[in-house]
Amino acid sequence: MTPRERLIVGLDVPTVREAETIVTTLGDDILYYKIGYQLAFAGGLEFARELAQSGKKIFLDMKLLDIDNTVASGVENIAKMGMSMLTLHAYPKAMRAAVKAAEGSGLCLLGVTVLTSMDEQDLVDAGYEYDPHTLVLKRAEQARLAGMGGIVCSAEEASAVRKIIGPDMALVTPGIRPAGADKGDQKRVMAPADALKAGSSHLVVARPIVKAPDPKAAALAILAEMATAL
Repeated sequence: MTPRERLIVGLDVPTVREAETIVTTLGDDILYYKIGYQLAFAGGLEFARELAQSGKKIFLDMKLLDIDNTVASGVENIAKMGMSMLTLHAYPKAMRAAVKAAEGSGLCLLGVTVLTSMDEQDLVDAGYEYDPHTLVLKRAEQARLAGMGGIVCSAEEASAVRKIIGPDMALVTPGIRPAGADKGDQKRVMAPADALKAGSSHLVVARPIVKAPDPKAAALAILAEMATAL
């Protein structure tokens, strides 16, 4: 895949109008966009459908988790929207239900292992007995066994996860920060080229692009850095 097929720009903005401006500014240089909670609840789901119909690829970051029937019903409808990727929390039962619901659709299901905003103390506070690295690897193995299309994890775990899931599953890493960029609320981050070298297949970049003074220049710089690692 080319850098253009690997870079996912996160449309983490509060309105569809702002998202439309970003998409127009970035033009044909960007193929993939991520739409999460913030934009989804401001008209972003219909916008996602429109982008998909225009030829863009959409990573719908909903992090689904519910009883099996509810997860399956949601996945079936999301597949009909023309989405390319969908996240759900990597709980075995939920993943198995989602995989069955997505059969034949072409929708790539991604298991979210441990959020990149969480460190070991955060997991302890949440009642988990595992450190982030151990829990990521456990959930990666469960996702592989469930037949998921890929994994979402920090680039710090990408190399170890790639050994577990093999060469074919997608490995999507948020928390990507070019040199000099503000980490924000992310705690486990990595530069674009380093993440690809570690085994990531797709990189999610939001604030370093959408909040940049010149979003197009920022995106092109990241694409150029990615090219050096491929």
